[in-house]
This record gives sequence, structure tokens and C-alpha cells, in this order.
Amino acid sequence: MESTRAKIINLLSSNQDSYISGQEISNQLQISRSAIWKHIKELEKDGYVIEGIRNRGYRILQSPNKVSENTVQWGLNTNWLGKSIIHKESTTSTQHIAHDLATNHADHGTVVIADEQTAGKGRLSRAWYSSKNKGIWMSIILRPSIPPYLAPQLTLLTATVLADVLKKELKLNPKIKWPNDILLQDKKTSGILTEMQAEQDRIQYVVIGIGINVNHEPDDLAEDIQSKATSLKIETGKSWNMTELIQQILLYFEKTYEDFLDKGFSVIKEKWESYGYRIGEVTSIKTFHDVQRAVLTGIAEDGALLAKYEDGTIKKVYSGEIDWFGNT
Repeated sequence: MESTRAKIINLLSSNQDSYISGQEISNQLQISRSAIWKHIKELEKDGYVIEGIRNRGYRILQSPNKVSENTVQWGLNTNWLGKSIIHKESTTSTQHIAHDLATNHADHGTVVIADEQTAGKGRLSRAWYSSKNKGIWMSIILRPSIPPYLAPQLTLLTATVLADVLKKELKLNPKIKWPNDILLQDKKTSGILTEMQAEQDRIQYVVIGIGINVNHEPDDLAEDIQSKATSLKIETGKSWNMTELIQQILLYFEKTYEDFLDKGFSVIKEKWESYGYRIGEVTSIKTFHDVQRAVLTGIAEDGALLAKYEDGTIKKVYSGEIDWFGNT
């Protein structure tokens, strides 16, 4: 459920160019004027600058430059995604919290955000370095009405959302390395981890974890990944407002997710392939049996990578070592 404080922020943010009276807030939220005043004071402690004038009401003049439930709520223009936000200064993993919330009936669209993860993880249980206040570390709880075998499509969908935000809002040139890495200048800046709880024919919930290196300096990255990882700041030379980035990601995600449910996977597939790293190029694919040359042609509906081999056959690639960077 959306908190009273979040509802107050939404009311104030929807009236940014004018005042909203304490009585109007009281009527809409069914709380007393004194309760409103107490919530306003708590928001001011969080860094909000709120103007209150007798006989006119309240309005927000400025929001704090930090990530919190309140700051993300203020100015978030989604309909359902992020209406419930859990923020932690430090946690083991936003995925852990999201799974606990989901098993306890958290709403579809609940978002968990942390300033720091002490045990962040990526695919195949790899460690994900989540420096404090340097990046976006968040998880989204979804309860999609799709069969479990289509869940991998949500990873591909999320990758297109991140690529769209980087391209359209930040004017960068991202690429998606199958299945879930966002690259800038051939270096990883973001990863996605999709996990689900499901029965044979029904998804109970999906948790999509998103990690983005935002304001890291080179020395903020672990020494063993400096040659293959980057951040938005390293690539652009400027710092980015993470609250605004989170809001953009949630806004793009909600629209893309609704389009996916309405129109199917074809729109996601086409967009993913437009961003696909080395799509249309020849590379080497190593399996348990051998190493073969193949052209990467796109993705299949089940999330597999499609490769056209030298004998003309097109096969799905689910696992195997792909020579992404031309080392073999």
C-alpha cells in the first residue's frame, strides 16, 4: 500500500505550480490537519523545501538530491509501478528483500532500492559490486499473467528499457550483450537478474534486479573488472541525478511492459535486435563439443540467441562460450 507521506508528495507534486490547501489534503486522504503538518515536518527533515502559506496551502519548492522513498515518489509519473517503494541505505541485496516481500503478498509493481548492497549478485551467482551512493541498485516485483516459460522475455524487455533510457534521455549509444548486459564502448555498465517463483503453469511472482554503474570514478571499480566495466560518469565526464534516472527507468518500464502485454513479444524482439551487440557479425561459439563460426542473427521468443552457422543452419544458443570481443 502507498504510504500517507507518499500520497502527500503525489498531491503536492501534481500541484507544483499552485498551492493545495490543508483542508483539501485532509479531505482526500481522510487525515487530520495536524497529521498533515507532522508529515510535512518529516518531509522537511528528509530535505524537502515546502512552502506553507495561511489561507493558501502548501507547495513543494525543492526536493533533496538523494534517493529515498519520498524523493523517488515526488515527480514519478507512473500509474502503478513504484507506487510502493522500499528504500534501504544498506542491505545484502535488493533481490533478497524483494523475494521476502513478494512471498508476503507485496503488490505488483513494488520497487526495492538500496544505496549500497553488501552481497549483490548477477547471473550465475556472480558477485556484483554495488558501491554506496555510486549506482542504482534496485529490484522490481511483478505478477505477470504469462506462462512461466515466457519469463525470459522479461529480461530482454528490461534490457530494452535500460537501453532506451540511456539513448533517449542521456543521448548515449548503448548496446545489449545477450542476454542481459548493457554496454557502453564495449564495457559493461549495467546488468539484469530475473528470478521467479512459479508453479507448473502459473507465475506467482517475478523479481527483476537492475544494477547500473552511474557515478563511479575508475578507482571505484574493483581492480579485476576495470578493464571490462565502466559507468555513466566515466563515459560522459559528468555526474548524474540518480533519483531522476530511477524515475525515467520506471516510467519507460511501465509503458514497455504494458505494450508487451498488449502487443506481445514481437515489439520487444525487434527493439532488442536493434540494440543487440554484434548482431549480424561473425563470431566463434564454443560448446561442450567444438568451436564453430557463426553469424549472430537475433533472438528467439524463448530468449535464446539465434546463430547462423557456416553450413546454413540456424540454431538456438542457450549456453556456451561466445567470443564477444574477438579473442579467438
